[in-house]
Amino acid sequence: MAVTIGRVLAFDFGLGHIGVAVGNESLGTAQTLKALLAVNGTPKFPDELKALFKQWQPEYVVVGYPLNMDGTDEEIGLRARKFGRRLMSTFKIRVYFKDERLTSTSAREEIFTYQGGYRALAKNKGRVDSTAARMILEGFFDLGGRNSDVEFCDPSSFLGKNYEGPDFDV
Repeated sequence: MAVTIGRVLAFDFGLGHIGVAVGNESLGTAQTLKALLAVNGTPKFPDELKALFKQWQPEYVVVGYPLNMDGTDEEIGLRARKFGRRLMSTFKIRVYFKDERLTSTSAREEIFTYQGGYRALAKNKGRVDSTAARMILEGFFDLGGRNSDVEFCDPSSFLGKNYEGPDFDV
């Protein structure tokens, strides 16, 4: 799969929805895409995930990493890391993990204020997650993108190692 220079996919991991955004590091821009339905954190329709990678051909991926407000890990954060490692192993792509504290709250506020209030929030549950994914990606770019000191995993450093679970069924 060829990659497009500077193109990035971002994910806001969730158990019922996985928010998705696409951006361009060179331009520092990001936009929301349709959220993926998930069952217990695994994409319900793996072909949709595969289609995202085929359509956008990202150079790398950013996954939001949820932390407690005091900076400590939480269970959902460990699951987000596992999701990121699965992306890395399935699509052979570098994955960055960006602190995502309060992005879902900010996304709800943005949708409520600028996109139609309570109706907009209730109409499309995945909209919050994809808006959060866009905010995660914008924050990543603000930190300097791949030149920042954000933690990442790379396929070349995991050759021959177990990725803590099977690849996605794509």
